[in-house]
Amino acid sequence: MSRYLIIINFRTLITLLLSVMVPFIAYEFEVVYNIDLTLMSIAIIFPLVFTIRGAFRRREKALEHLSRFRASLKTVESFFLASKISDELKTESETKLKELNVALFEHLNTKSEKTEGFDKKLNALFDFIKTHRESISGGTREKLFRFLRDVVESSDNLIAIHSHRTPISLKAYCLIFIYIFPVVYTPTIINKIGLENPTWLTFFIVVLSEFILISLYNIQDQMEYPFDDEGLDDIKFKLFKIDR
Repeated sequence: MSRYLIIINFRTLITLLLSVMVPFIAYEFEVVYNIDLTLMSIAIIFPLVFTIRGAFRRREKALEHLSRFRASLKTVESFFLASKISDELKTESETKLKELNVALFEHLNTKSEKTEGFDKKLNALFDFIKTHRESISGGTREKLFRFLRDVVESSDNLIAIHSHRTPISLKAYCLIFIYIFPVVYTPTIINKIGLENPTWLTFFIVVLSEFILISLYNIQDQMEYPFDDEGLDDIKFKLFKIDR
């Protein structure tokens, strides 16, 4: 149940407070006018839809790169197991591949942009191949490096998705207009409903409209970072473990 409530946060509280305060002030001072809200809707809905679509595309790209990352690791693992190295070295190679897998997922799970832990495990795997190159045939080594290139490429793409978001300025612009929306929207709603009708209708409409807008914004914010396993649409890393 808590996952369904994750879209409710401090931004929701701010918008709900504004949605209650602004109608109260408008009724108190009888601020009523009638304007076309089309431009205001475009100012909020267009950037909101754009950022939601952008966040969804980032998530889908991340899934593609995770699939390629795991497939490449499994292929490298198969080459090690099929090679003529000793059983002890085969076990060591499996351990290093699992450590590399875990290191990437641990990096993606954090907000940090430092990749030293993952880079260390990746270099250790390359050093392992170079150290035991005499036990690994030339053809197998070439195939190993070919698929390790795919490992590096897919992991770098995942790190890039982790570090770069949808345009921050666009999100900030959208959030500002969501906060401003009740100020512009409320007098027009009062004008349409009429001062003689129940005030609770205005409060209900303004609160509901703001809640919908800020909830969509929060959903986009959660979808934009699909690696922390907090939102309903976050990526399930356990499906991409090498030893699942």
